[in-house]
Amino acid sequence: MKAYLILEDGTILEGTHIGAEREVISEIVFNTSMAGYLEVLTDPSYAGQAVCMTYPLIGNYGICREDMESGRAWPDGLIVRELSRIPSNFRCDLTIQEFLTENNIPGIAGIDTRALTRILRERGTMNGMITTRRYENLGELLPKLRGYTTGRVVEKVSCGRPYEVRGSRALGDNGAVTGSARFDGAAYARGEREKRPSLVRELNGQGLKVALMDFGAKKNIACSLAARGCDVTVYPAMTSAEELLRSGADGIMLSNGPGDPKECTSIIRELEKLYASDLPIFAICLGHQLMALATGADTYKMKYGHRGGNHPVKDLATGRVYISSQNHGYVVDTAHLDPAVAVPAFVNVNDGTNEGLCYTGKNIFTVQFHPEACCGPQDSGYLFDRFIEMMREGERKNA
Repeated sequence: MKAYLILEDGTILEGTHIGAEREVISEIVFNTSMAGYLEVLTDPSYAGQAVCMTYPLIGNYGICREDMESGRAWPDGLIVRELSRIPSNFRCDLTIQEFLTENNIPGIAGIDTRALTRILRERGTMNGMITTRRYENLGELLPKLRGYTTGRVVEKVSCGRPYEVRGSRALGDNGAVTGSARFDGAAYARGEREKRPSLVRELNGQGLKVALMDFGAKKNIACSLAARGCDVTVYPAMTSAEELLRSGADGIMLSNGPGDPKECTSIIRELEKLYASDLPIFAICLGHQLMALATGADTYKMKYGHRGGNHPVKDLATGRVYISSQNHGYVVDTAHLDPAVAVPAFVNVNDGTNEGLCYTGKNIFTVQFHPEACCGPQDSGYLFDRFIEMMREGERKNA
């Protein structure tokens, strides 16, 4: 069956229909990852967007539910050059076509994804429609495409109630973690299996309690903390600062998530209260942007954003460069950043945009990229250890 991608500027790309049989209007973005399409599809940060994968063959190793970063898929649509319908992987549970249908996600294959990516890079991210209907007259359609917004999607993707992720408790003879982080709660109720934590040389977070605010959290954020011995309680996005401060947590983690950070006005007010506390705070992606807004900084929408597993970021304290996984369309504006509040800590090597902040006189640091990196490189996983050391230091002061 033929399918069409219609962009808000009137561009029409013709291909073949894949996935669910429905029409969808969404923001069209591109991701440059060569692998990890399942992690992309189950990343809540893609809610309200249709994703174009620039790598030409998608689906060749199928779908392994154990690798899902949340309990369901979130993008509005998937755009690929070629969809593999016969996966080759002993861990495969189902094909990507079956997965798209199961999650009611429409898509289009067979288009020139290189051409689409160049359009988005040159003209900027724009809205579009995936449809099997041939529109002869775009006069009425294009205003609808231009008027689309993702809306307040954080509330949509956040968990409905708190749940716990228990930390590992023992080391094997070779220094590797034994056992698994145990995932409870309704957010992972749909067929989730236990996921082995990555190998960590020592459980330096053993006994520490972390409150993770779920703005659209990827599963591996909690897993990265649990693998280091922390007990994590995941809270809905609209949880009050008072409840978090009463929880007895040793530190607070602010997660990634979708949408325009400036729309999260009530969350920003709660983060102002958390900033005023003495608890260590570590934030990723949307959490990084929200903390910046809560402390008087500004954010703006990028031309086409950073989405992929190959973005270089520079640590301004050491000069060392790390390859990072990223997924964001907004960025913190450092042009008018008050150094009495925060200073830049990381910068994107490609375009010079901000990739992290260190807060002056506070046990708070935030990053725009994903140190949990699923999918992506593990270069910056040490940041979880930095957060744990901050919590340990606070524990020693209060002893």
